Amino acid sequence: MQILLANAKIMFDKADLKPLSTPLFQSVADELAAEMARMDVGELARQLDCSLKLAAENWQRYHDFQCGEKMPAILAYNGQAYKHLRANTLSEEALTFAQKHLWITCFLYGLLRPMDGIVPYRMEHCVSMETTHDKPINQYWKDKLTNLLIESVKADDGILIHLSTEEYEHLFDWKRVCQEVRVIHPLFYVRQRDGRLKMQAVWAKSCRGAMVRFILQNKLVMPEELKAFSYEGFEFSPQLGDDDYPHFVREY
Repeated sequence: MQILLANAKIMFDKADLKPLSTPLFQSVADELAAEMARMDVGELARQLDCSLKLAAENWQRYHDFQCGEKMPAILAYNGQAYKHLRANTLSEEALTFAQKHLWITCFLYGLLRPMDGIVPYRMEHCVSMETTHDKPINQYWKDKLTNLLIESVKADDGILIHLSTEEYEHLFDWKRVCQEVRVIHPLFYVRQRDGRLKMQAVWAKSCRGAMVRFILQNKLVMPEELKAFSYEGFEFSPQLGDDDYPHFVREY
């Protein structure tokens, strides 16, 4: 199985573990970063849809892009999913397994393996520039990443565990991905007082990170093994969903 997990906007400045690999699209990231560095703070704020304070921080990041201290991608992010993945506590064996099975989606580097060395950055799907031929950056990546993802999954067992988010599906020709490989998309719901199921963003992100940890720690190779996942009250619900959309529910 290959696994997709989204990156996070919040990043650490450094990590204890040193990276082992170079991103496949490092040269593309270098080109994108160089053009971002040529923008002024106001233009960065507009492109990244953020405050001037955040834009100034990332202006500096892009100016330091080539000399910044690199860290493994799996340890670089500090968003909700990564807080529950707790990558800094994974064993060496789990990290080795991750390097072969986990892809991290992002708008600057495209696709990352966990031990790829990266520096702090901020990038949004809507950014467009000369390098992207004035296309939004998610569209720019589509031709570069679709074949790579499909070939990676087919070279494994033809199964993709989709624990990224819908926003990152636009990095690929997602319709083609779903036609050529089997995509399993776990869904996480909280049952409400009235019995309805509701997907809550914080819990969904937490469970995605926790499920990635579960897969890596246990070196899972069969999608049926996901049914044993439980976390913070979320349990597999066999009466809901189907094999490609397994539901995990936290009862009220």
